[in-house]
Amino acid sequence: MKKIKDNEIQEFKSTILVVDDEKNIIESYKALLEDKYYVLSAMSGADALNILKKETVNLVLLDVLMPDMDGLEVLKNIKEISGIEVIMITAVKTVRTAIQAMKMGAYDYISKPFDMDDLLETVRKALEKQNLTKEIIYLKLELKNYIYENMIGKSQKMINLFNMISELKDNDSTALITGESGTGKELVARAIHNSGVRKDKPFITVDCSSIPENLVESELFGHEKGSFTDAIAQKIGKFELAHNGTLFLDEIGNLKLDVQSKILRMLEMREISRIGDNKTIRINTRVIAATNVNLKKLVKEGQFRQDLFYRLNVIPLHLPPLRDKKEDIPLLVDFFIKYYNNRFKKEIKGISQEAINCLTDYNWPGNIRELRNVIERLVVLSKDEVISHKRLPVDILLAKEVKSDNYDDTMSFRAARAEFEKQFILKVLEKANWNQSRAAKLLGIHRNAIIFKILKYKLQTEIKSAKLARKESHSK
Repeated sequence: MKKIKDNEIQEFKSTILVVDDEKNIIESYKALLEDKYYVLSAMSGADALNILKKETVNLVLLDVLMPDMDGLEVLKNIKEISGIEVIMITAVKTVRTAIQAMKMGAYDYISKPFDMDDLLETVRKALEKQNLTKEIIYLKLELKNYIYENMIGKSQKMINLFNMISELKDNDSTALITGESGTGKELVARAIHNSGVRKDKPFITVDCSSIPENLVESELFGHEKGSFTDAIAQKIGKFELAHNGTLFLDEIGNLKLDVQSKILRMLEMREISRIGDNKTIRINTRVIAATNVNLKKLVKEGQFRQDLFYRLNVIPLHLPPLRDKKEDIPLLVDFFIKYYNNRFKKEIKGISQEAINCLTDYNWPGNIRELRNVIERLVVLSKDEVISHKRLPVDILLAKEVKSDNYDDTMSFRAARAEFEKQFILKVLEKANWNQSRAAKLLGIHRNAIIFKILKYKLQTEIKSAKLARKESHSK
């Protein structure tokens, strides 16, 4: 079993098991994936199951057609022994096999020959979900009083959200989740799905902002072989794969009007047609949509269909930004430290109160995603048992140091940055007892650079006054 060495912590890689009975296919997977992941391989279902008993594997790429036992049988065995995510890959293009795999717990289904970018994106998403599953386990153990499904919080805003989701457990209507990027809209969608009547059925995610415009319709509704130039095989769309389950359409505001029209038809008629096929397919899929933009504004501008907006907005849920629920920050920090301790084999016991104060004062434009990334970096780089505020990124420290009354709503970014820099230089000079050489060393710049900044911001008078005040204080 491989172990993570200290010098590998910053380059932690997930492990992917590739299962295929063709050696050249396995080599192709390795060439595609080995830059970012550890890749193990097996040429039979039995070998794959033996590897899973011995190795820590994060994701399985599993071929359906194999000589000893088929992929569906291997999938069944994997799901019985672990919660590892499995992506099914095959040249067999049947709806029955795809839907059966999804019902058995496969994360997704990709047909050969596959698009490399499509595979890499699906792998990335599957690993994100796998990490999320681990987080849920840790949360339940460590923070059981503050968890609802896969979300954490004790602020009133989050409690209100938890209560609303709980009230939806017997409701199967369409929902629209709004909130800034990084607030956890997919977590809310999964919580709705997991607490509802479809919880044992597929939950399929589509990031509408990441799909090329010319492929969106194919991704959602599927296509028949030969229906357009690159349609070299039949493709089953996400609406069809989510039959009897939930389809989560993230960043739906990015979709063009023609695709919006087809989604509206699906919601009203409960049927779809694949590209290149005149037949309609009846489906029973719940739709949960999410957006970080103002859809009402897009409706007024003619960029989003009003009838689709009302059809989606049956159950509106708003996820507050982190700056509006700062009482959750210590809780989230505590969780992320524990999570990354486990992931990177670290033993950090906590974080200083001063560091928590800095994190709480910061406005978090990237929301929980940004906080998570900051804590991951701190855990990876920290050599102390307790994380000090000195380890925090400079922009977070600056936010703590600079008083808000130095700014107003009319300031340009350049003016705000200048004020930011000016106040920070004064703070460092004060810390260095107004010694310019020492301050330059603390800032990591040449002494001439700090002299230039002092002249640029006309700080001479302030420095002189501060020195005089300090002198008078010492003389008393």
